[in-house]
Amino acid sequence: MAYSKKYTNADFYKDGKFLQDVAMEAMKDMFAYYGVPFTELMAKEMWVTDFGLGDFENVGMGGIFWVNDPEYGYFAHAIYLLPGQMIPEHAHVKTKFPAKHESWMVEKGWVYNFSEIGDETPNAPTIPATHGPIKSKNFVVQKVGDVLRLKKLESFHFMMAGPEGAIVDEWACYHDNDGLRFTNDKAAL
Repeated sequence: MAYSKKYTNADFYKDGKFLQDVAMEAMKDMFAYYGVPFTELMAKEMWVTDFGLGDFENVGMGGIFWVNDPEYGYFAHAIYLLPGQMIPEHAHVKTKFPAKHESWMVEKGWVYNFSEIGDETPNAPTIPATHGPIKSKNFVVQKVGDVLRLKKLESFHFMMAGPEGAIVDEWACYHDNDGLRFTNDKAAL
């Protein structure tokens, strides 16, 4: 039996306020299904966000930065996506640090990995209305063990989990929040 959606926005919001504790419980439920231990470090450092868009069911994520080292310029991150959830489309531009280059490997579930580089792929999943228009029209289905990398520095990209959610490892050079650009100008960390 596959993992499936168990929470909706009715669970994640009360009086318009994002309930991070409920979002964390939803992530822990997915971890339990996939046999991923919820460690003390995760309890201390893991975060969830709806990117200020008010639609965590469809646009949001959980994550933990295992390493984000500006001195040595490297980054390791776990991305947690509930079923059907997408990360807002974004790019990483050069600041006083190089533009972030990244690679991803799916550990559990699968994702649509979107890029603005390449021809439009037919039969794309529906993008949530709360996100708005996207530039990234090329995608591949990335399954467990598949490793993909950003096609071009400073290009727009995003992921959307399949119906079973996803746990994705990311490796990159240093992540400088000042270089993060969303296509939806209402999105924020």
